[in-house]
Amino acid sequence: MKSILENSKSNIQNARLHGLRNILVMRLDNIGDVIMTSPALRAIKENLPESRLTLMASPGGAQATELLPWVDEVLPWRVLWQDLGKLDFDPAREWELVRRLQNGKFDAAIIFTSFSQSPHPAGFLCYLAGVPLRVGESKEAGNGVLTLEVSSAPDEIHQVERNLRLVEKAGFEVYDRSLCIQIPEAAQREAVMLLGTSSDRLSTYYNYILLNPWTSCQSRNYDSQRFAIAARQLAEVTQMPVLVTGVEKDRPKSPSLLATLGDYGIDLIGKTTLSQLAALIANAKLVLTNNTSTMHIADATRTPTVVMFAGTELECQWEPRNGTSRLLRRPTTCSPCYAFTCPYQLECLDIPPEEVVATGLELLKIS
Repeated sequence: MKSILENSKSNIQNARLHGLRNILVMRLDNIGDVIMTSPALRAIKENLPESRLTLMASPGGAQATELLPWVDEVLPWRVLWQDLGKLDFDPAREWELVRRLQNGKFDAAIIFTSFSQSPHPAGFLCYLAGVPLRVGESKEAGNGVLTLEVSSAPDEIHQVERNLRLVEKAGFEVYDRSLCIQIPEAAQREAVMLLGTSSDRLSTYYNYILLNPWTSCQSRNYDSQRFAIAARQLAEVTQMPVLVTGVEKDRPKSPSLLATLGDYGIDLIGKTTLSQLAALIANAKLVLTNNTSTMHIADATRTPTVVMFAGTELECQWEPRNGTSRLLRRPTTCSPCYAFTCPYQLECLDIPPEEVVATGLELLKIS
């Protein structure tokens, strides 16, 4: 009897899905989190190729849509319930968001969340906006806020699998579970130009190491001087230059790192768009990075990567899955802490440069 009921519910849900033409997808975190929705976005489009897909994301996360060809439109918005107390009290702003969603005339909203987040604030927003089908994964009883409330998965499953589980429970078939992005051709050309037009710099485009040494989260940052030492040693062994990437606000932290790299370093800090950065990552021989969006981009492009993975999270929730990456970290009793600032001395990232070098050479297959 249970099987018959489950099949009946599934058939009803699939029938509703086939009528969807205008879908809102919500992922309100950072760039890496949005990139990890890529297999789920692809699955939605493969099942409903005529549908229009709007991604609502944080202003930072919205940048990732450059790499996600399944998204037809993006709605950047800083939502109150994930703003960590920075937004001021402004009910008019919240009603403006409701009106924006009402004007979108969406058939459905699919709300992606991490293991620690609730879909109900976003679900209630969509309820107020009149979105008739609202899908999310919940640990709480939602009292009708979600029209399809998927029971919570174990906290330990990978975020990509959490996203895919949600769309599968909603009735979508998934044909490919791998992380995926599409780099615009213009960004590929622009990435070459970033290295200069001389023949020696153009040849560099095919033989270089990429170092992305900083994140916006203090507790995930491997010591930048150690990173510089490791990158220089790898450059000396391989005779490859080191492209140093980051955002403009990283500039004040860069002088000593660039000085250590010397002539091996190519300074691209604050000089790339996200698409250009992805193109550079895709063509690198090796990437050195912390646990940040660069790690997920390298996972999608299958680029060999050494990841300094802090104890802030469990590896099984966020780690690269394609087999061309190596994670380095020290076990600590405080892990996972999920903290933005480490109250100790980042013991989880107390890794000597020599270990980074050895791991990098292993990935490059150089003994």
